[in-house]
Amino acid sequence: MMIKALQHCALVVRDLERSRWFYGVVLGMDEIPRPANFTFGGAWFRQGPSEVHLIAARDTTAPAGQPDSGPARSSGLASHVGFEVDDLAAFQRQFVAHHVDIAAGPMPRGDGVEQVFVHDPDGYFVEVFQITDAKAAPQRGPVSR
Repeated sequence: MMIKALQHCALVVRDLERSRWFYGVVLGMDEIPRPANFTFGGAWFRQGPSEVHLIAARDTTAPAGQPDSGPARSSGLASHVGFEVDDLAAFQRQFVAHHVDIAAGPMPRGDGVEQVFVHDPDGYFVEVFQITDAKAAPQRGPVSR
């Protein structure tokens, strides 16, 4: 059982277009497609192996910059850190063994990834995920706009 990478962080943003400009133009990251089944506003960016996932604040229960709460927090639609792991089931067993409640999941993300969410001791939302279908998994090129 091991963490393979800190693959992404997700940020709740007030102005999606301004944030899209910042990450895409100012930082020079490539905008990449999000899973087709996502119905909430957002944008994903990548440079090298690292990604930033932006989530529109209007689609969460907490304003940007405030602690996430309510349905957004329990569904993964909140600020969080995402770790790619080699064995999701082993991490689930580890959470149970250490009395860490699973806040959401396991659930398919919709793009060949299975995910589970927990809270760390300070209440930060942590996603652990495993690629379950390499053909559908996030090997995304830039978005054409």
